[in-house]
Amino acid sequence: MRTAFCFPSRAIGAVVAATCLAFVAGCGTDTDEPTGRGTGTTSASPENAPSSHPTQDTSITAETGERFTLVVDENVSTGEKWYLAAPKPDSAVVRDRGQEYEASADAEKMDGAGGHRVFTFEAAGKGSTKIVLMHCPVYACNGSTTSPAPATDAPASLPKPKSITYTVTVG
Repeated sequence: MRTAFCFPSRAIGAVVAATCLAFVAGCGTDTDEPTGRGTGTTSASPENAPSSHPTQDTSITAETGERFTLVVDENVSTGEKWYLAAPKPDSAVVRDRGQEYEASADAEKMDGAGGHRVFTFEAAGKGSTKIVLMHCPVYACNGSTTSPAPATDAPASLPKPKSITYTVTVG
């Protein structure tokens, strides 16, 4: 048995096809790698604003008392989430100051538009430590939101969790 869709006019069919194409074209990037929106340390920002680091900037130097952010792309509408993963950073060197989700400007215009997860840290004292962020696509991680772990029972067809490790040196 064959099923076919029939449109009353070719114009409506063309509009539907164009809409579907626009939706599919806006659903992702050309790479599976997280990109982040940050551009590195910002010099034009107010004096107390934290510096922002993209995912490619995995070596960070800060002064005691300085706040900085790590920014990663995230789309909560698809069930994905980024977490601060174990091992947690040495709190004598870096303190976690929280995280928030920032919807993209397109979020109000288009359902399913992504945004950014912004992790904020403060350099606490001299030394070096690592910060590990884990990206968990839907069903790819088990455990609590404070200590997620890759799922061992996830179907092989699902994307696997990814992580980014930042090295922070406070001088």
